[in-house]
Amino acid sequence: MRLFSMQITRLLDLQPILKRKSVLLLGPRRTGKSFYLKHQIKASLQFNLLHSDVYQKLSARPSLIREAIAQKKHSLIVIDEIQKLPALMDEVHSIIEDHGTKFILTGSSLRKLKKTYTSLMAGRAKTVHLHPFVSIELSNKFKLQKALSVGTLPPVYLSDDPLDELKSYVGDYLKEEIQAEALARNIHNFSRFLNVAATTNGQLINFEAIGNDAQVPSRTVREYFSLLEDTLMGNIIAPFRHPSGRKPVSHGKFYFFDIGVVHSLLHRSDVKMGTREYGEALEHFIYLELKAYLDYKNRSEEIQFWRTHTGLEVDFVIEDQLALEVKSSKLVTHRDLKGLKALFEEKKFKQLIAVSNDTHARKIGPITILPVQEFLQSLWAGDIL
Repeated sequence: MRLFSMQITRLLDLQPILKRKSVLLLGPRRTGKSFYLKHQIKASLQFNLLHSDVYQKLSARPSLIREAIAQKKHSLIVIDEIQKLPALMDEVHSIIEDHGTKFILTGSSLRKLKKTYTSLMAGRAKTVHLHPFVSIELSNKFKLQKALSVGTLPPVYLSDDPLDELKSYVGDYLKEEIQAEALARNIHNFSRFLNVAATTNGQLINFEAIGNDAQVPSRTVREYFSLLEDTLMGNIIAPFRHPSGRKPVSHGKFYFFDIGVVHSLLHRSDVKMGTREYGEALEHFIYLELKAYLDYKNRSEEIQFWRTHTGLEVDFVIEDQLALEVKSSKLVTHRDLKGLKALFEEKKFKQLIAVSNDTHARKIGPITILPVQEFLQSLWAGDIL
């Protein structure tokens, strides 16, 4: 598995940024941050706070970093999992100011950092996200059915036993990210919420209903969703609002950062074409590819969705650039495009696209129907956005 993963070059390129400033590299656990830094970035000094001896030394004496610089000038220093010792941000900030040294600080949680320390890095470090594998990185190793079933976390996608890897991942997240960092007062309540949240992945968030199912107050549900975002487990996307158009819904949707994690929480081992679960997984997958594309291309646009109180819906909207609907069927018809047509009546978009399992690209009026693989190729070639 290690040799296989070494053949996969990650798309993220930090070199242009490092010429100007330091980097705060964020990504959920096991997205491959450490592996990426080892094989694609050459740092002259590295501290991994997941190693207990390193953590103990730096927690007792943060000045060890400054002393290392005094001994030998280092142009690039990496500190892995900075959220475990956020007080180091003071030392990092000072070294950047005094010596101009560049840092890459990796993290799998923003909870502690954003409360106190992120302002110290304002203007001196650019926040960058590393995602699980995307289709273009896997190249001919990419299999859509596999990605929809087990997700694309590197150690999962490359594993001979991906389901066991996913099960361990969820347990490790609760134990190491939530319990060890004391981010939730009641780990049992949060664990129940996490399972309920997985059932609503990609759906409108109803805080009261989720609270009832998870046996926690709705205000706690709001806190827990905020915690999921802070620990990089997913994102809430907002509804698209056009001032002169139909009244949209007011609730957002939450998407987990990986499809396989959702399946593991739901004890689901596979998705079969033609099922509701397959359609949901395909929509989730397209969202993740869009999100990674915008991040890796340093684009500032946000992904939103459009839905009216009458039920008209478009899965993803990106400003006036793109309105996109995901359909798992093998033959998209006029009936499948009601949402896109209704939205197009209210606002003009540069591209109207329906992604599906159609075998060939075609057009229905202003809407382009693209097979999944063709959409992925066009997206990463820069032809969509």
